[in-house]
Amino acid sequence: MTVIKLLNKPKLVNPIFIEGLPGVGNIGRVSAGYLVEELGGKKFAELYSEWFFPFVMLHDDHRIHLLKNEFYYVKKGSHCNRDMIILTGDCQSLSPQGHYDVSTKILEFVKKFGTKEIITIGGLATGELDDKEQKVVGAVTHDELLKKYKDKKLDFNAGKKVGYIVGATGLLLGIGAEMDMKGVCLLGQTAGYPIITDPKAAEEVLIVLSDLIDMKMDMSKIGKRVTEMEEFIKKVEALQKKALAEITKQSKSGGATKEDETRYIG
Repeated sequence: MTVIKLLNKPKLVNPIFIEGLPGVGNIGRVSAGYLVEELGGKKFAELYSEWFFPFVMLHDDHRIHLLKNEFYYVKKGSHCNRDMIILTGDCQSLSPQGHYDVSTKILEFVKKFGTKEIITIGGLATGELDDKEQKVVGAVTHDELLKKYKDKKLDFNAGKKVGYIVGATGLLLGIGAEMDMKGVCLLGQTAGYPIITDPKAAEEVLIVLSDLIDMKMDMSKIGKRVTEMEEFIKKVEALQKKALAEITKQSKSGGATKEDETRYIG
């Protein structure tokens, strides 16, 4: 079961939906978190799901934290010419079935606010450390968006570079297209191995995003923001790996390895 708890109901006009959840390089998580902080996003809903990892975190050695995703809204103003819904959070689903269930619930929720456009943010694991400037890789749901964004700093060659996109970053667009929503995926290129938070790739994605939706944002604080987020991100990752190892021990199912399954999770 996946439940969305509505904290308040903002009045939004044609909001664009932006997703940034943990994944390769934590590019989505860092980007969405930075957006919320810099644009003054206000939390209005929380998503809880049985498809998330089966543990709670402990803060301050005693306070329980249940894993969740959070919805924030930003009203249009001097920083941006349209309303936004931003999704970020602690984790993605543990299973393929869960990805479909959670993604569908998210889309049904944002559609109620009039959302017709989606931007998802993730990472593309290259397996190499490279200091050279690498373009953000893009993929779209509709050909008309390819024409719309052709002059932006996007490398629309995701099919050859990746072939598929696992997790919310891809599924939100695929399912969204079936629900009459159009979208684009922004993948920041990062080493991805070992899995480390990549603030440089997140900054490159945010620069492209700002250009796509005509957004003004101060990028000078991203390094500080990443440092603040890293301790919590690493703690979640460590607990997830521990839980995954325990679950794998108890499972005798075959198929692809966990590394293969999560290589391109956005």
